[in-house]
Amino acid sequence: MAQSNYMETIKLTQTVQKGGCAAKIAAEELRAILSKVQFPPKDHSVLVDGHLFDDAAIYKVTENLALVQTLDFFTPIVDSPRIFGAIAAANALSDVYAMGGEPKTAMAILAFPLSTLSQEIIVEVLQGASDKMKEAQVSFVGGHSIDDDTLKFGLSVTGLVSPTKVWSNANAQLGDVLILTKALGTGTCTAGLKRQKLSEVDIQDTLESMQQLNQIQDLLTPEQVNAIHAATDITGFGLLGHAQQMALASQKKFLVFANKLPLFNKTIECLESGYLTKAHRSNASYTSKKCQTSQLLDLQKHLVCDPQTSGGLLLSVTKIQSENILASLRSRFPFTQIIGEVQAASNWAVEVQ
Repeated sequence: MAQSNYMETIKLTQTVQKGGCAAKIAAEELRAILSKVQFPPKDHSVLVDGHLFDDAAIYKVTENLALVQTLDFFTPIVDSPRIFGAIAAANALSDVYAMGGEPKTAMAILAFPLSTLSQEIIVEVLQGASDKMKEAQVSFVGGHSIDDDTLKFGLSVTGLVSPTKVWSNANAQLGDVLILTKALGTGTCTAGLKRQKLSEVDIQDTLESMQQLNQIQDLLTPEQVNAIHAATDITGFGLLGHAQQMALASQKKFLVFANKLPLFNKTIECLESGYLTKAHRSNASYTSKKCQTSQLLDLQKHLVCDPQTSGGLLLSVTKIQSENILASLRSRFPFTQIIGEVQAASNWAVEVQ
């Protein structure tokens, strides 16, 4: 078979059991595992670690400079190798942006089944990632690869940030407004793709969103940047799971309005068709004790637990600057929406109504 024909007939989503951030270990199971590990003492220069499930680690180098460190990798979530590479890169870089940092270097993490897939596929994956790193002005400095049964790809990313300007997930303030920068539904839309009920053309808006870098600081004035008190990116644990982690870390309650949540064109259709993943169930279980969703329809409950891949940023911003920030972000992120507010701590970490 000719190389080009081979590339056209292989559908990457059919080579794996689960794809994208939906392949994450369930949050409850991960917490149980980590609770049994005795980690080494934390260096005094570590400002942020994994204790509060933040997006990346922060290591203070000087009074004015800190490193942002993260890594992320997963199995294919789409069929096209180049798009998969771009999504994986954007997803990994997102953690640095979510901390208020600027990514600088990246190293690849690659597992590839040499006996079953053409080398041309991994060339395309790497090119898609390289193109995205070029857009982000990030240097691709190396990596590590293994021969494995299943394709997996991602990046380890290092960035820079001022120690005094870190956006952790632990600083949401009472009275803040919650802003979400991308639409929801990547989990259910790509589940429809994997079931071969939809094509990539059908979910083009979803694919474009997953490939979009979460770089926002260049859109904002210094005053608007300073008005962002806390941030996280929405990935495998869904909006509800990541909002729960942010609310608990900040010791606040988040009130989210279901009718304000931005959606992709096919999100509702896919949810109504039952295109769900194991992560929908595990995310619902993870959030059941700390999140109030009793007012929601079943479809809405699936939506807030939908596992996002390369999802948007959830920002906690001062109310007085919220409309200005919203307008600035919409110039690049048209789905950006104010979705809720930060309230005093209560029995619930998040209430969706």
